[in-house]
Amino acid sequence: MSAASAGRLIGVGTGPGDPELLTLKAVRALEAADVLAYFAKEGRRGNGRAVVDGLLKPGLLELPLYYPVTVEIDKDHDDYKSQITGFYDASAAAVAEHLEAGRTVAILSEGDPMFYGSYMHLHVRLAGRFPVEVVPGITAMSGCWSLAGLPIVQGDDVLSVLPGTMAEDQLVRRLGDTEAAVIMKVGRNLPKIRRALVAAGKLDQALYVERGTMANSAMIPLAEKADDVAPYFSLVLVPGWKGRP
Repeated sequence: MSAASAGRLIGVGTGPGDPELLTLKAVRALEAADVLAYFAKEGRRGNGRAVVDGLLKPGLLELPLYYPVTVEIDKDHDDYKSQITGFYDASAAAVAEHLEAGRTVAILSEGDPMFYGSYMHLHVRLAGRFPVEVVPGITAMSGCWSLAGLPIVQGDDVLSVLPGTMAEDQLVRRLGDTEAAVIMKVGRNLPKIRRALVAAGKLDQALYVERGTMANSAMIPLAEKADDVAPYFSLVLVPGWKGRP
């Protein structure tokens, strides 16, 4: 199969949730696609697919890619690693069938495709075999600090992006070694994140944001949040720029 006869793969960043935050380039990529692939939990469409509602041309073939597991098994368990690796292998093979047939496949990625996105697992499996383009998207953290009107870093401030899934002692260490932080993958990790912020002396600075830029978004200083319930689409912002006027 020559490069000229192969289809084209496009990783499309859908942004943090507000459809108006899609880029013009992302919309054009959707218009060019023959197949629309997207990741979702079994029985759901996924947030990325919901963002592009109303922008899809008639007759567009859809290829949902359903995760075999999400949080049912610990991410470090061998069973999780085996199932998720097999899932990405199978998903890449399904996309490759369309690419080999000469079709343009757009794969949706919430936020930015190259930033904690599932798209990357298909990219590394397919990019050496087919023409690929990646359309960047506005990240969840950018959408959230803009929604909050919260200056995050300035001057020589260091920003650390920390997954809430990491070990508590590592969270404490890294929070203590940075001026500003974004803690992602909150969900059921919120109690651990709260303890780490207390240990690092930064709880009073932390802002909790859930479903940022979506219609049902909400935010509150984390110190004032009375419970430890957090949806998947939530993060914690710890701003820097201590010397602001």
